[in-house]
Amino acid sequence: MEIIIHCLFSYLSTVTFGIVTNVPRKLLNTCGITGAVGWMLFWFTKNLESGEIFANFLGAIGIGLMSIFFSRRKKMPMIIFNIPSLVPLVPGGPAYQAVRSIVLGDYISGVHFIIKVIMTAGAIAAGFMVTGIVERLLKRLFDRKTTPS
Repeated sequence: MEIIIHCLFSYLSTVTFGIVTNVPRKLLNTCGITGAVGWMLFWFTKNLESGEIFANFLGAIGIGLMSIFFSRRKKMPMIIFNIPSLVPLVPGGPAYQAVRSIVLGDYISGVHFIIKVIMTAGAIAAGFMVTGIVERLLKRLFDRKTTPS
């Protein structure tokens, strides 16, 4: 039951953010699927005790790969799928805790949360960087196969 709840709410949060950011209505479902896949990769990896940073990295790779697939299939830019799909992975809770700790004077705890936010954001960026590299490699590979010799 927990898997269904995570899948449903990650889908809904992605679709809702897609509505807020004016994603075309016909693409909301694919954005929701992309966000749900990214979140489920994150959630399963985190539950395997692999660490939250690595889980965010894998979630971002999943979102990136799904975005590449859907952008080619729907003939739309990847960013339409990337941005709303990231919402479930964004470290909003630790960012709030960092600000709260600093305001309350607990600087050690605040710095701990800031480092966690920075590492999470870096893992997400690295995941997208990896998918960008994979996309370029695949594009070169397919361009060589289709080019007449």
